[in-house]
This record gives sequence, structure tokens and C-alpha cells, in this order.
Amino acid sequence: MKKLFYWTLVVFVSIAFSSCSLFGGGGKSNDPNFQISDLQGLWEENNTQHYVRFTADRAEEYPYFYGREWDEGEDVTEQDLLDTWTQSGIRGNGWFQYKFETNGNLTEIHFMDNGGAEIPKVYVVSVLTDTKLEYYEKDYTSNKFYFSKVVESK
Repeated sequence: MKKLFYWTLVVFVSIAFSSCSLFGGGGKSNDPNFQISDLQGLWEENNTQHYVRFTADRAEEYPYFYGREWDEGEDVTEQDLLDTWTQSGIRGNGWFQYKFETNGNLTEIHFMDNGGAEIPKVYVVSVLTDTKLEYYEKDYTSNKFYFSKVVESK
């Protein structure tokens, strides 16, 4: 009877450890392995006319890329941002630099027209598919953002 108990215990412990991700078993990985190419493109936040574009244009500071955001509900268009940059050579309000890591960390540094402090914000991407983007502020997890990919005509 003792042998049966010990063997049952050994089998149970073996199964428990082999399925535990802490020990490298068959558990789900904590590394989502996102790709920056999946992030790049035009996104709309909850059908609100607030848009964010993550571009493939490299910023001067490696490993950052340029992005821009605007709110058409406030009569600002992406072309307004592009025209201001073309005319002045300055990327101001609406422009940002970003870097995206495969673990889902997204860092954005927004530019200010008045030369104010550029404060980085760190987000954690929780969902990234070809149609859906969800992330939250790393320090304020209740601040969540939901986007849908905008299909652009070529």
C-alpha cells in the first residue's frame, strides 16, 4: 500500500512540475513575441475619430521611429501635421517618437510645439492582431486604450 502511495505521489508531482511554466514545461509563455511590423500602420481609437499612425520612418535616435496622432473630431487631420512639418521643419504637437519591443513594451515620447519637456510614456501592449490593438499605461494599468486597424486604399 505504501508503494502505491509513493508511486502515485511521484506521478502527481512529475505531472505538476512538467505542466508548470515556471519550470519550463508546457505552460503558456509570458513573452508574446510581438512584431513591430504588426504595429505599424493607421489605427482608430474606439470609432472616435482619434487616429494614431505608427510609421516605419526611423527617428534620429535609434531605436525609435516616428509616429503621429490627431483627432478629426477637433478638425485636425493627418495632412495638417504633415503640412506643419513640411513648412517649418519642426515636428510639434501630434508627433511622437516610439520604440516597440517584442515583449509588448511600447515607449512614446511626444513632441511639444513650445519646446516643453518631452516626457516618455510607457505602455504595455496586451493584444496586437492585424485588426486590433489594445494597450495600457505601465504605471496606471486602469488607463486602457483600444484601437481598430484602418484599412487604407492604395
